[in-house]
Amino acid sequence: MTFPLREHGSTDALGPARWDFSSNANACGPCPQVARAVQQADACHYPDPSYTRLRQALAHLHGVAPHRILLAGSASEWIQRLTGWAALHCRQSVWWPRHAYGDYAHAAAAWGLQRSHHPAQVALAWLCEPGSPLGQNEDLAALAMLMQHPHALVALDCAYQPLRLDGSPALSPSLQANCWQVWSPNKALGMTGVRTAYVIAPELARSTAMELDAMAASWPVGSHGVALLMQWSQPEVQDWVRNSLKTLRAWKTSLIHDLTARGWQCQPSHTPYFCARPPYPIQAEALRARAVKLRDATSFGLPGWWRLSAQPDDARLALAHALDALTPTESHP
Repeated sequence: MTFPLREHGSTDALGPARWDFSSNANACGPCPQVARAVQQADACHYPDPSYTRLRQALAHLHGVAPHRILLAGSASEWIQRLTGWAALHCRQSVWWPRHAYGDYAHAAAAWGLQRSHHPAQVALAWLCEPGSPLGQNEDLAALAMLMQHPHALVALDCAYQPLRLDGSPALSPSLQANCWQVWSPNKALGMTGVRTAYVIAPELARSTAMELDAMAASWPVGSHGVALLMQWSQPEVQDWVRNSLKTLRAWKTSLIHDLTARGWQCQPSHTPYFCARPPYPIQAEALRARAVKLRDATSFGLPGWWRLSAQPDDARLALAHALDALTPTESHP
C-alpha cells in the first residue's frame, strides 16, 4: 500500500531555520503568559485522566456543555481518530478541499477510505476555515452540497480561526455548531512544539462523542498541553491573540510589498500566511543555505507556488537579501 508523504513546514532534519516563513504559527509568539505556564507545568505527575477542570474551562470559553469537549493529542491525532471511527462504521468515502492539509489524505489512506470529489456523496468531510495553504474561506458551492447531506459527518478544522485578519467566515455560527470543531491553539499562541488539541462535538452527537472519547489513549494530553489549554481559556490570553493581529497585518503588508516589488504574484488570503509565485523557479536548498525557509506548495497541489507567513522586519529583510543574492544556478530567469 502506498501512503502520501507527510510534508510539513517549520523544523526539518536540519533543525529550525533562523528565518522561518514556512510555519503558520503566530510570529508574535510565544504568548508570554502561556509560555510561563508551560514552563511551570508539573511534569512529575499524570494530569487528571478525566480532564474535569480543563473541560469545564474550555466549555465556558465556547459556551457549551462540558460533555461536548473531547481532548486530543493534536489536531493530527484527531484526524486519525475520526477517520478510524468512520472506517469502523463503514463510512468508506471522504472529501476534503482541493488544496488542504496533507494529514486528511494520509489518514484516509491509512484507514482505507476512498477520496470522493463530490461533497454530496460522502460520509465524512473535512473543512478548514480559513484553510491552508491559501488562507481563504471554503468554497460556497461545496458547503451547500455538504450541508444538504443529512448523514455526512463534517469536521471543521478551526486552527486558523483565531488568526483571521479580515473577512467573515463562510460558515455561519449555526453551521459551525453542526460540525465537529477541532481546535489546536498552539498555532495562534506561537507554540507549535506543545502538541495538544480539543474538539467540540455537535450537540446531538453525544453517543458518537462517547465512542470517540473511548477510542483515545489514556491521558492523550500531557501536563504541558493541559497548561497551554488552561491558559488558552483565559480572557487575557484571548486578548493577547486579538492584539497580535494588528502587528501581523502590518508584517503581512510589508512582506507582500517586498515580494511584488520582485515580481512575485501573491494570492489573497484572510490570514497572516498566503501563497505566492516567483517570476522564476527558485531552489529551496539555496534559500535554506542562507538560513531562510519557505513552504513549497507542491504537496498542496500548487507546483511553482510557495506558502509564506508574516514575520518580523528582520526576517523579512533577510528574505529580501536572500532572494536578491540568488545566483543564476540557484534561479532560472
